[in-house]
Amino acid sequence: MSTPNRRQFVKASALAAAVAVPAIARAGASPNDRIRVGLVGLGGRMHSHVAALVQMPKDVEIVAVSDCDESKLENVEKIYTPLAGMKLAKYPEQRRLFDDKSVDAVSFSTQDHWHALQTIWACQAGKDVYVEKPCAHTLWEGRKMVEAARKYGRMVQLGTQCRSSPNIIEGIKRLKEGIIGEVYMARGMSYKLRGHLGKHRPQPVPKGLDWDKWVGPSKMVPYSAFNHRRWYWNSNFASGDIANQTVHNIDVIRWGLGLDTHPCQIQSMGGRFPPAADDDADTPNTQFFGCRFPGRDVLVQFEIRHWYTPTEAGMGDQYPFVDHASVVGAIFFGTKGYMIIPDYSSYRTFLGPKREPGPFAHTQGEPMMDLEHFQNWVKAIRSRNPKDLNADIEEGHLSTAICHLARIANQVGRTLQFDPKAERFVNDPEADRLLTKEYRKPYVLPDPV
Repeated sequence: MSTPNRRQFVKASALAAAVAVPAIARAGASPNDRIRVGLVGLGGRMHSHVAALVQMPKDVEIVAVSDCDESKLENVEKIYTPLAGMKLAKYPEQRRLFDDKSVDAVSFSTQDHWHALQTIWACQAGKDVYVEKPCAHTLWEGRKMVEAARKYGRMVQLGTQCRSSPNIIEGIKRLKEGIIGEVYMARGMSYKLRGHLGKHRPQPVPKGLDWDKWVGPSKMVPYSAFNHRRWYWNSNFASGDIANQTVHNIDVIRWGLGLDTHPCQIQSMGGRFPPAADDDADTPNTQFFGCRFPGRDVLVQFEIRHWYTPTEAGMGDQYPFVDHASVVGAIFFGTKGYMIIPDYSSYRTFLGPKREPGPFAHTQGEPMMDLEHFQNWVKAIRSRNPKDLNADIEEGHLSTAICHLARIANQVGRTLQFDPKAERFVNDPEADRLLTKEYRKPYVLPDPV
């Protein structure tokens, strides 16, 4: 699969601008009609999707579910108790759900390696999409998702819920108004205790699980509990923690700094420390990266760790993350003070040489803002205006792409120069090859979409 060149990028952008946004998915429906949602990927994160959707007004309803594990389909009402009593269409094959003309929108909670192809298929079928972060497994995939959303006039929201937090919206507004002076740097961190992650030991595929469909566009590998349950840290299915929690905090940093393009320079170093014979994960558990952006005198840094770590700027002790154990967040450094965003729903400022507490907003319990984010998605589905989305797929692509660039810089082991408009590296064919991957037939991403 070739990476996009400048001509393809310009052509796609012109096409997106020229396409008129169509009406809501079902023929003859109006924005005031009932919105019927299908759920794809019945894993742990889907609990939050269900909890948010069942709190919507009665004109938003869950009508269909899909998973390649038939045991999950059979027990969906027990797994997700709010669905009990609902008349749900159940599809072992997700494309049958996309073909269901009564379904208007699809909410995805699946593995990273599936996000792009599923989103494109759903857009082609006339469905609006809510997709979990990171939006894609490679940078090229993210651009294809944006193209599909624009070509088919679909409302595609990425699950970066901080964008829908009233408190963080207030904090970003204050940041841009100069509450901490001129911002010269932003730093993010994700320190989550993971430990060693275990071994890949091939096993028979569990009854009812279609392993071919689960692996989908990635390289076929034997089934094991490691591949099935530890996929986050398996590069065949995901990019590890550098594109997991990181996307949330990098997205906040981009938002706060007003960065609406890719970085032009990036460097990264990382690996698995300490090495362990009982750990087959192949994505870094310790990594840092830094990047600069064209025309901006500001530095962006990020760091991940999987072992014990001290707190930072009060995050992890005074201002705990949702799990009350991890050190996660973003810090903006300015000429008059600094601002921290330590969770999904608050901000705090510290001003002057004594770091005295300044303006802040906090919500008890550090909620993840899922309900507000889904409410925003539904609002955009009704308005048919992607500008109404708090986390439109274009924003998601820009934030996720930074993570992919960091991954690539670490893989090649050198500082990289990147052309944001062409979405290619500068005179670096080796790095360019890592912008995409080989796709397993028949699960091949279409180009064009």
